[in-house]
Amino acid sequence: MSLAELSVNFFVALFALIDPVGNVPLFAAATVGATPAGRRRLAAYIALFSLVFLTLIYFSGLSILQFFGISMPAFRIAGGILLFLLGLDMVRDDFTARFADESEEGAEPLSTSAYARRRFERLVVPFAMPLLIGPGAISTVVIYAAEAKDFGIRGMGAGVGVIAAIALSILVSFWMTSLISRALGRIGMTIVVRILGLILCAMAVQFIIAGVAASTHNLVRHDAVSPYETDK
Repeated sequence: MSLAELSVNFFVALFALIDPVGNVPLFAAATVGATPAGRRRLAAYIALFSLVFLTLIYFSGLSILQFFGISMPAFRIAGGILLFLLGLDMVRDDFTARFADESEEGAEPLSTSAYARRRFERLVVPFAMPLLIGPGAISTVVIYAAEAKDFGIRGMGAGVGVIAAIALSILVSFWMTSLISRALGRIGMTIVVRILGLILCAMAVQFIIAGVAASTHNLVRHDAVSPYETDK
């Protein structure tokens, strides 16, 4: 496999796993009531975090998890629990209420940068990780980093370029959130929040099932871990 083919495959796999376009409605739900400028700044923070974190994983591999003695199945289960709690908040409508109320409570309105920093602190977990950057994305970065070593510095540079392109796709996708919010309206956003909350809960349970299956022997059936896997 050439370096160009490796880079293209890496980008396609990572883009499919992170799915920035598919997460736009969820980002819109998480920023109900935000100004367009505040939402753009928050999107920039999330994209920058993705760039830095994935680059760190690209060069360090699983060393960080190994240092703390954390396995990928354990990471997947923990991520599933966090996503489940987030999904419950969205289904109960506490999620949108929490963001809308905060913008009204302060005696002085927050500046764009202050709003983005405060919201980023609350969304970095579980939105940026593990929803955007989950175990699948982390393991994919580690695998392609190992393959890129065969190309030396060029390979490592190409990998960083792919990660930068993914971060840019997150930024551009989330900057389109205002268009989606105007199209759906407040009622439409409320409906989206509740539906996505249910989907997140189901995704969280699937994460936990996969984590349990990977850490046990024949405790979970294969078709429960990968229900839609086609036979080749």
